Amino acid sequence: MLQLHSLYTFLDLAGTFVFAISGATAAKQRGLDLFGIGAIAFTVACGGGIIRDVCIGAIPPTGLTTWYYLATALAAAGMTVGFYPFVQRINHPVILFDALGLSLFAVTGAEKTLSYGHNAEVAILLGTTTAVGGGVLRDILLARVPVILQKEIYASAALLGAALVVLGNYFQWLSSDWVSLIAITVGFAVRLLALRYHWNLPGSSVDKTGLET
Repeated sequence: MLQLHSLYTFLDLAGTFVFAISGATAAKQRGLDLFGIGAIAFTVACGGGIIRDVCIGAIPPTGLTTWYYLATALAAAGMTVGFYPFVQRINHPVILFDALGLSLFAVTGAEKTLSYGHNAEVAILLGTTTAVGGGVLRDILLARVPVILQKEIYASAALLGAALVVLGNYFQWLSSDWVSLIAITVGFAVRLLALRYHWNLPGSSVDKTGLET
């Protein structure tokens, strides 16, 4: 297994933190108690990474065995509850933090998969899974239709970020740190631009009778 560079841990914890804020904010908006908020925050922050680790054979998953991932998620949840009026003033806080977490985890997920010796296809797929897995679990637990199943450009932004990591690893044009930063920026920008300008993937339309047209 290749040694992950030092930026990986920082990016992974940053993704854990912002995804936990996203989960805690969504849980708070649904009126959950403190335990529920903490549970949703941890699920969003570490769910995708746990799925990835199981798939690549990193057993037991880092999110369950490394204390500072749980601590980071709970700290983010506590800050969200304590400073909720401030969080509310941020325009669409769940969407903002979710987009940032999406781009961070797409990159770290692809990097970790490559470090375990898997090929480009697996790295892109599991990078995307790392990015969207926690959000899917959050939406299911909160009885919402997962964003990934809607027409929005969501998983596509994560897939793009993971693909840039794989390409950078293959061609070695830049250092891995620069590739990671570029991939995060592109994934985050694509997600926000898609929201700003209502870019959507093609989908079927439904008429008033409920039939596809």
